[in-house]
Amino acid sequence: MYAQRIVDEDLATRFADGDEDCLTAMYQRFGPLVHALASRSLADRGEAEDVTQAVFLAAWRGRAGFAPERGALSAWLVGITRRKVADALAARYRRTELAEVAGSLLAGRAARAAEEPDAAIDRVLVATELAKLSSPQRQVLRLAFYDDLSQAQIADVTGWPLGTVKSHARRGLHRLARCLREDTGTANA
Repeated sequence: MYAQRIVDEDLATRFADGDEDCLTAMYQRFGPLVHALASRSLADRGEAEDVTQAVFLAAWRGRAGFAPERGALSAWLVGITRRKVADALAARYRRTELAEVAGSLLAGRAARAAEEPDAAIDRVLVATELAKLSSPQRQVLRLAFYDDLSQAQIADVTGWPLGTVKSHARRGLHRLARCLREDTGTANA
C-alpha cells in the first residue's frame, strides 16, 4: 500500500508538471476506477467508455487546476468523473426528450395525413382545373387565394381596372366551379 502511495504521488507530481508520458500510466492506474464509476452511474458500457475518455482528456486540459498538495490525483479524477457523468445523463435526457417530441410530431403529421387523404386529391384537382382557366382569370384567382389579396390590391398589382379584376374573378370562379362539378359527376346536383 505504501509503495502504491509513493507511485501515485510521483504520478501526480509528473502530471502537474505536464509530463505527457505519465498520462498513459495515469490512465492505466486510474482508468478502471473512472470506468467503474461511469458504468455504475450510466448503466451503458459505450457511454461509460466515452465518459472515461472525456475525463482523462478534461484532466489533461485542466491539469493547471490540479495541486498535488491539496489532495490525491484519484480524488480529483473522481470529481471530474462525477461532472462528466452528470453531463452524459443530461445529454441522454435531452436526446430522450428530443426523440419524444420528434415522435409526437411525426405521429401527429401521420394522423393528419391519414385524416386528410382527400385534401391532397382536392388540391391536385383544383390545380389541374385552375390551369385550364385563361391566364388573366388564373392570375386573379391565384393572387386572391394564394397571396390573400383583395380585389383592389389585385388591381394595384396587375394595373388592371377594378371592374376587370372583378369580372376575371367572377368568370374564373364560375368556370372553376363548373369544371369541378363535371369532374366529380355532380353536374345536375
